[in-house]
Amino acid sequence: MIDALRKLGLSDLEARCYLALHGQPPSSGYEVAKQVSVSRSNVYAALRSLVDKGVCRTVEGEPVTFAAIPVRQVVKLLQTEFERTARLLENELTYLPAAPPFFSNWKGDAQVDLAVKRLAANASEEILADIWAEDLHKIEDTLLAAEERGIAVHLMVIGETPTALSRVIVHSVPAGGPPAARNFSLLLDKETSLLGSFTRHGQASALESNHPAVLDVLQTSYYHDVVMMRIEQDFAPELEARYGKNYDLIFREHPEMRKRMTEPASEPDDLEDDIY
Repeated sequence: MIDALRKLGLSDLEARCYLALHGQPPSSGYEVAKQVSVSRSNVYAALRSLVDKGVCRTVEGEPVTFAAIPVRQVVKLLQTEFERTARLLENELTYLPAAPPFFSNWKGDAQVDLAVKRLAANASEEILADIWAEDLHKIEDTLLAAEERGIAVHLMVIGETPTALSRVIVHSVPAGGPPAARNFSLLLDKETSLLGSFTRHGQASALESNHPAVLDVLQTSYYHDVVMMRIEQDFAPELEARYGKNYDLIFREHPEMRKRMTEPASEPDDLEDDIY
């Protein structure tokens, strides 16, 4: 509960004082200090701050006592203030020039998770997601939340796995199974992208970019996979007869593709360096 109150803008001590007062008769600073086991001077400072923030009120008397504003009213107050501030920012910053192409490198599971949630929350029309079945659980709730608010989420998942998402294409697992570093990508509104990898024993890493070249590569790759999967479904016998099993004849003609496909996957320390 204290963590939730801190996210609303209260300090740790302010949150503890508010909880000590909530649902109780008005109390003096001395009584609150006894409950939270903190010096009276610090408690009085916290109580005055709570009054200034509008989440507590004073009751005149001897001594002066403090009472908590009901949490429902506090939430409504903060919600109203947040919405007012959000409208102000949107109105003032609407006409800023478009952001120049950028590359942001995110390292660690927590940073990658925050990047996925932030980008999905700001998508306005469409998300194209490409990910291994083993990793879908890491972003599925975020994609479901986007879908629930009307975003068209198109999932390309490598391997079979149950999911509640509506638009799902299952890609077959390549020979050899999942590599050590399993790549994933998100393309949001064809304006922003997140390209990264999850590893078996290390931390996730990802590259966020709005660079047109990156966006075009991800969009083309997704469309290419969709078209090829449909062609393989409709003409599998003919394709195998013409090009061999798993396109072996084509790989023989292009050994550079064979080498890339059979190299053991490494776990890059820096995704951005790996791309370049």
